[in-house]
Amino acid sequence: MIAERPTFDVLVIGSGPAGQNAALEAAEQGARVLIIEQEPQVGGACVQYGTIPSKTLRETALTLTAFQRRSGDVYQISHDAELSVTSLMKRLNEVVHAYQETTRDCLEQAGVERAYGRARFVSAHDIEFTRVCGEQTTVSGNTVIIATGSRPRNPPNIRVDHENILDSDSILSMSYLPGSIAIFGGGVIACEYASTFSSLGVRVTMLDRASRPLGFVDAELVEYFLRQLRANGGEFIGNCELTAVKWDGLSSVRTILADGRAFDSDKAFVALGRVANIDSLGLAKAGLQASDRGLLTVNEFCQTAIPHIYAVGDTIGPPALASASMDQGRRAVIHALSGVRSQTSLSLPTGIYTIPEIATVGMTEREAKEKFEAPRVARVSFERIARAHITANPSGMLKMVTCPDGQRILGIQVVGDGATELVHIGQMAMIANLPVDTFIQTTFNFPTMAEAYRLAALEIVHTREAISCGQQSRRRSHNLDTPAVLSSNL
Repeated sequence: MIAERPTFDVLVIGSGPAGQNAALEAAEQGARVLIIEQEPQVGGACVQYGTIPSKTLRETALTLTAFQRRSGDVYQISHDAELSVTSLMKRLNEVVHAYQETTRDCLEQAGVERAYGRARFVSAHDIEFTRVCGEQTTVSGNTVIIATGSRPRNPPNIRVDHENILDSDSILSMSYLPGSIAIFGGGVIACEYASTFSSLGVRVTMLDRASRPLGFVDAELVEYFLRQLRANGGEFIGNCELTAVKWDGLSSVRTILADGRAFDSDKAFVALGRVANIDSLGLAKAGLQASDRGLLTVNEFCQTAIPHIYAVGDTIGPPALASASMDQGRRAVIHALSGVRSQTSLSLPTGIYTIPEIATVGMTEREAKEKFEAPRVARVSFERIARAHITANPSGMLKMVTCPDGQRILGIQVVGDGATELVHIGQMAMIANLPVDTFIQTTFNFPTMAEAYRLAALEIVHTREAISCGQQSRRRSHNLDTPAVLSSNL
């Protein structure tokens, strides 16, 4: 039991990836830390509705499709028309339990205290939390980190009934896989579920206002995702606007676009962004208010208008990815406790769990061209990688972006099987500021997907040497064309 109004160095509201990292960083710096989480277990929405459940379903889908492919089609996999979603996720409880156990162990080892209840500000430094039983406790914090996550944003013109028209909190509550589904949106959540369902034999139609999905990702990588979606019978329709989405009361959802086109599907999935969970925090008591978009406004250190209150993760908006949220939690605490102005790391990775996976770190080719006149870029198709053929999955690519002289890595983009793991090799090389040649001089295990780095480095070095030889050749040619000046001592 927590004593009456104890004071902590750092109060963290929310135990998702952002809150966890903030708490662990604060404890590492010797602070007394309390995490307040409204759920009985750590992890936030990431555990219940988001990352863990969706990736578990995705892994099952991958396993089913990979088994047939890797057996050389000796074994055929067919999907039962009455296949239940729950049967595909029998391992979910095991996965969630393992994640929560690990998280609890990390927090306990760090000495982070935990409390469960719904939190709200009673002043800028005081937080009251209410337990399920109704008991209320007030605690104080010298620094407060708001990491309460988000919930699905459901537009007013679409009535989500959580049975026929679903959002990301209810999508996995379907009893059975539908024959077809319309997915509204082109962001990370929409694309991840689109690729998972299409690989399970569901006819997927993605509809979005943008011209292409994942607009912040290198277009070459997105094309691999779209190619696989189409190969599985799905389609993406961009530059469209929804005017009506209605359940017909019998068997299907009808989607009508502004241009008059209509689509019928068994189910519809709304993935049109997220809304920050800050409505019940009593922000006014702390001197804060949400922006017009329902988010908290912060500076580059995740600091709100009240200097000792910070906001991280989904509460401050895009990119709303776990890696970015974890980094925000770390930077916020560093700034709060030591005043160090820790900037966003250029080596922060992004992982998108579509089929195929997409992962990036550092600059894209477009970003590099904006900063440098002529960056060097190497592309290695997984068709050239022995391990990719062994695993019967040679569709993919690793892209290495370097500075104009081809010495230093500016960014890595990967699409294909294992991309979210493979990108970390490039990330570590960038953090250590290793030269491109390191990937040629270092021996990796063979056969592995890491061979793509060696091939990319060889391509960069080859173009570097070819240009150097060309320059030397031009200099020699220039010297031959210039009349020689002879002198002698007579």
